[in-house]
Amino acid sequence: MRSRVSLLIVAAAFLAACGSGGNAASNSSTSTSLSGYISVFAAASLNASFNALGTSFHRANPGVGVNLIYAGTPTLVTQIEQGAPADVFASADTTSMDKLSADGFTMGTSRVFAHNQLEIVVAPGNPKGITKLADLAKPGVIYISEGPTVPAGKYSLQALATAGVKVTPKSLETSVTAVISKIELGEADAGIVYTTDINAAGNKVQGIQIPTADNVIATYPMVAVKGTKNSAAADAFIAYVLSTTGQSMLASFGFLSAA
Repeated sequence: MRSRVSLLIVAAAFLAACGSGGNAASNSSTSTSLSGYISVFAAASLNASFNALGTSFHRANPGVGVNLIYAGTPTLVTQIEQGAPADVFASADTTSMDKLSADGFTMGTSRVFAHNQLEIVVAPGNPKGITKLADLAKPGVIYISEGPTVPAGKYSLQALATAGVKVTPKSLETSVTAVISKIELGEADAGIVYTTDINAAGNKVQGIQIPTADNVIATYPMVAVKGTKNSAAADAFIAYVLSTTGQSMLASFGFLSAA
């Protein structure tokens, strides 16, 4: 039953991506000889940037189709280990990548393709007047977070600890996307997400910068998944993300250099 539910989640994610226009119907590598399809399982915080990368990849290589599936990183690891058909895994932390590798589900060595940093997310106009991490613990502020196994949730705990702030989230979400959504809907006052998530949300939310001394730099690795039926296209997609073109596109969405 658990395996079946996992596969249904993957299917739902894929259909949702297709329906929203966020899923690149086709992507390609740098060789016109490549063909077929690959499924890229990517951390939720990569949604906007990978949609753009997928479109660009396809234009360069129209012979390969790419299904882009987004969720919280731990959810993706569980889905892959339960048999979901993935060809590429793009993680928002090294811990999840190390687990997938240790469990025997990766091919070759993972490559870091981007870094990210944290920001406090609030509603437009910042109605609670939040200016620093300590404000998240103020009475009357509804603070939510990603779960502690979700990379952004883990990074948030590190940032709060560094700043000496103790605050109990009113809810724990499965992804940064869920945190952003609750802020947009007015169901919470503040959360901690990535700078790139705030950029992608546009005027629906507002970001409050976290000082460098308290911030955490997130590391994003990616790898081909063991058992892929299209390893050539999977490797080509990874190479494209790591290329000058791919890195420039990631930078345009606010990601920090992989170097």
